[in-house]
Amino acid sequence: MPEPAFTETLQVAIVVRDLDKAVRTYWDDYGIGPWQIYEFNPETVEDMHQNGEPIDASWRLALAMVGSLMWELIEPLDDKSDYARFLAEQGEGVHHVAVALPSYDDAVAATKAKGHELVLGGSYKGVTFGYFPTKDDLGVVTEAFRTIPEGQVPDATYP
Repeated sequence: MPEPAFTETLQVAIVVRDLDKAVRTYWDDYGIGPWQIYEFNPETVEDMHQNGEPIDASWRLALAMVGSLMWELIEPLDDKSDYARFLAEQGEGVHHVAVALPSYDDAVAATKAKGHELVLGGSYKGVTFGYFPTKDDLGVVTEAFRTIPEGQVPDATYP
């Protein structure tokens, strides 16, 4: 039996149409929060790429911890990102699950060796992230980080 490809499940990420409404619902109706809110765009993300090509997409996201699992809500701000495509084709719902890997760089190299590109990737405030094309195999895209993100200062918080 092979070694597990993932060492930990870190996050579940849901694409939403209205981030502000979604965080209020999660907080007011389910007690999930507080939320840290960030904006990703060409000014805040270095080397942003999608399916191997540079992209200048924008989105807002909110993060909250539920036990040891991070919840992420994502609102596309334009029609360029994979999040916007997902929302247009499938509506709101789970877009990806973030996992820890034994080696981020080895996983990227293995993906490219199979003739695939990362679905989306870049570096936000020094944290390199990549979305792996696992939807056909696992039913969901997986995200991984070169280093686990910690201590990022949010653009806003709720409540």
